[in-house]
Amino acid sequence: MFNLLLDAATADWIVKSFPIIRYVLVFLIAASAIALIVVTLLQEHDDNGSANAITGATESYYSQNKGKTTQGLLRKLTIAFAITIAVSIILFFVTLLVYAGN
Repeated sequence: MFNLLLDAATADWIVKSFPIIRYVLVFLIAASAIALIVVTLLQEHDDNGSANAITGATESYYSQNKGKTTQGLLRKLTIAFAITIAVSIILFFVTLLVYAGN
């Protein structure tokens, strides 16, 4: 059933381009992983221990505007690179499944 849907939904040139797409995805995964390691190593360790005992939140002007600092930017980059890796890996394995089906 899956093969019938796959044959009808994909053109021949798309399936033939999957090896090239996989090379691009592997490069994207490797580059994002290296960038994720570098960005993670550049971050400072946040061990101030000044959280509120009841809510667990810190209430300072600096903590509310952390996204505008260098450390906030590094945290956003960490999340972006991690999402890029996750999506690329999923797409890589989808191309493997579709290519194996033909």
